[in-house]
Amino acid sequence: LSFAGILKLATLTLVFFLAVFLAFQLLEINMDFILGNASSAKSDGYKCGLSKECPPEHFAFKIASGAATVVGPRICLEDQVLMSGVKNNVGRGINIALVNGKTGAVINTASFDMWGGEVAPFLKFLKEIEDGTIVMMASFDDAATKMNDETRKLIGELGSTSVGNLGFRDNWVFVGGKGIKTKSPFEQLIKNSADTNKFEGWPEVLEMEGCIPQRKD
Repeated sequence: LSFAGILKLATLTLVFFLAVFLAFQLLEINMDFILGNASSAKSDGYKCGLSKECPPEHFAFKIASGAATVVGPRICLEDQVLMSGVKNNVGRGINIALVNGKTGAVINTASFDMWGGEVAPFLKFLKEIEDGTIVMMASFDDAATKMNDETRKLIGELGSTSVGNLGFRDNWVFVGGKGIKTKSPFEQLIKNSADTNKFEGWPEVLEMEGCIPQRKD
């Protein structure tokens, strides 16, 4: 390469990294969580970077919704990142990780496009979840447009109380279970509103952490 070519390449590289840096500064995302190691998210001595240690016979988790259309969601359980942009297994719509409620082993991960896709594959996936499964969900971009009453009912049966209010470009994170007898305490929803949105057209990122009781029966 000529000197001019090398200079141009260096300039383009610098501009790229500057743009990425500014994007994350604008989004004010927890960089350690979003860009953590693809297989581990441990920090401060606690699994998944939690603010406190979980009691025995509980699974530590941390989950974040997507940030507008820029950064995908991230799901961590017991210090293992199950879904993230780094792992390249997230997509627009609903992102789901299924986990064995007794062992904490990952059963499956999937994403369903609720804007440009079809609802039928999502319905099939929900209907095939087996009893005793921990279900972790996070929105990215738009998670509601293709949602219908049947999908909302099935997610409600997993312990959700907010899915009925999930609308266009709302941010939502949820952890429930198949066969759960009560409503899940692990759920957050923030509405897409021009008056309160942190980004143009999208609300702020949601982050949620907690300790899921290990299933015994």
